[in-house]
Amino acid sequence: MVRVSLMIAALTALFMGVGYLLGGSGGMIIALVLAGGMNLFAYWNSDKIVLRMHGARQIGRAELPWFHDMIGQLAQRADLPMPKVYLIDQDQPNAFATGRDPENAAVAATTGLLRTLSHEEIAGVMAHELAHVKNRDTLIMTITATIAGAISMLANMAMWSSFFGGNRNNPMGIIGVLAMTILAPLAATLVQMAISRVREYDADRIGAEICGRPLWLASALQKLEDGARRIDNHAAENNPATAHMFIVNPLHAHALDGLFATHPPMRERIARLMAMAGQDLPQRGPWG
Repeated sequence: MVRVSLMIAALTALFMGVGYLLGGSGGMIIALVLAGGMNLFAYWNSDKIVLRMHGARQIGRAELPWFHDMIGQLAQRADLPMPKVYLIDQDQPNAFATGRDPENAAVAATTGLLRTLSHEEIAGVMAHELAHVKNRDTLIMTITATIAGAISMLANMAMWSSFFGGNRNNPMGIIGVLAMTILAPLAATLVQMAISRVREYDADRIGAEICGRPLWLASALQKLEDGARRIDNHAAENNPATAHMFIVNPLHAHALDGLFATHPPMRERIARLMAMAGQDLPQRGPWG
């Protein structure tokens, strides 16, 4: 957690640096205030925004009793309140969790996931998402996405301002500004990727402990990666800043997206779960 906190601090410092390009020391202070305001907004509204972006709709037990009950049992094992359950009408098999804390959490799965995976594999996936809720990763990853997106926006503003004669007193000069507009968003993306990768490994481990069968999640991850490579997720392509929230990268369908992967290598994730399968874990679940 200390490592993640340092990374978020680095993103905030980068955001302030771009603010300095736009308005000197005053711009840096304004950027700091904006960062705080955006994080506060994200804290209260992130779940609604992300769910709306992906066309998720809340479902009750009457619509999918087995799925609703499965999540309820997994939440009980994880010592979590029952989250809201959402369904996304999307052929690509995938899932994510969101919400500012366990008491206000939501889990969402695509229709493609429910069609493609067995009940055992679905249990592994949803246990992974509940692990994110338990670790409060949903809030951390939303904050990083908010700041990273803002850095890109401010960098573009700094670039255009320089083109039109702004920031004449900037000590970096036009070359320095142009370099910063390229490097700042790249650095923000790299930090965001690092945070996401750390949290995914932890969620795999804790998710396997919640469902009690690491091989369920390992099998699911392979199928999900294969599906993401074959099937486009247009909502994710239009909102790439949310890609790190999914259990597998929803942008895998395009080769260029792999240059900035938001998730750890799938081979390594599966290998870690296979190693866990040899450990003495409680064998849980009515699904197998």
